[in-house]
Amino acid sequence: MCGRYAVSKDPATLAAEFDAVDATEQPERGPDYNVAPTKQVVAVVQRHPRGADGEVDQDTTERSLRIMKWGLVPHWAKDASGGAKMINARSESAADKPAFKKSLATRRCLLPADGWYEWRRDGAAKQPFFTTGPDDSSLAMAGLWTTWRDKADPDAPVLITCAVLTTAAVGPLADVHDRMPLLMPREHWAGWLDPDRSEVSELLAPPSEELVGALEIRPVSQLVNSVRNNSAELTRRADDPGLFRA
Repeated sequence: MCGRYAVSKDPATLAAEFDAVDATEQPERGPDYNVAPTKQVVAVVQRHPRGADGEVDQDTTERSLRIMKWGLVPHWAKDASGGAKMINARSESAADKPAFKKSLATRRCLLPADGWYEWRRDGAAKQPFFTTGPDDSSLAMAGLWTTWRDKADPDAPVLITCAVLTTAAVGPLADVHDRMPLLMPREHWAGWLDPDRSEVSELLAPPSEELVGALEIRPVSQLVNSVRNNSAELTRRADDPGLFRA
């Protein structure tokens, strides 16, 4: 976990919800009900802005929505091919891993989601489930991000990538999978995104049972198994999911 999730809101709506500036430059970005590794995703960051002279303004910060590629590529990687294998970072060990240590200290983000998918093995089959909030509010998955430059092509654009932090599953979620995304409650957003805060160990604890207890865990169609399928139908409860196999 987490290997797939859904985002139905457009950047303008997400910017308002997260009190951020929309810097995605993708106003027409449509819903994605089957977000998969290596896709371009919307992330919330908070950084010190640069003035007209290019200097960083250390006295102010700006929260904004940015586009990143899901699958973190460390700045020291020789190429970007390994990003697909680094979509998640374990919250318990991220501070000790070379690929994630610097990002945890200086480059944290939130990844908005309607909810996420997870698969539970039922005999020889795997049943997909969708976990979502109790209302229309987005879930905020804690994430890490970084930049990578292709040393073989200095003119190539900078690649911005991210990973979802995961933690031990809480309460009924453990019946589906032993891991879950590290959900960040609204009261922790400011502290998590603060670019001047490097020590965040207290924010890495699994979400409360109260938060998890308010979530809905529903079986869904196996259409989600294929990244080619992408519609709201994927997130709907399927009383007999086997009827909808791709």
